[in-house]
Amino acid sequence: MTDNGKFRFMHTMVRVKDLDASLDFYTRLLGMTLLRRMDFPEGKFTLAFVGYGPEDTHAVVELTHNWDQAGPYEIGTGYGHIALGVRDIHGICKELATAGAKIPRPPGPMKHGSTHIAFVEDPDGYKIELIDLDTRD
Repeated sequence: MTDNGKFRFMHTMVRVKDLDASLDFYTRLLGMTLLRRMDFPEGKFTLAFVGYGPEDTHAVVELTHNWDQAGPYEIGTGYGHIALGVRDIHGICKELATAGAKIPRPPGPMKHGSTHIAFVEDPDGYKIELIDLDTRD
């Protein structure tokens, strides 16, 4: 469980323009499971929670889709990224690229360290860092 007895990390929320494209990216390409989806017609938004395990024991990603959002969101300078640990970072990046994912930072060692990392972008441009667990400092 991801907690310290007093607090538990629950989720990271990102706003997405096209919920179907985002769900496809996080489930099909990154292998997460759609855990739950809730529509709020009065508020004109949908929440979809995706992750690698149940919310009571795993931190997850909350995808928020505001129905009336006309244009893309500005990611801003405060947002960093979501990080996922992987094995065979080169093979995974090749699979993702073949499936159409954008990989703005191909796999290789990080500056000032030996851990191999890469970055992939979701359909809205949010960065997901892939960290090679076999080379992690």
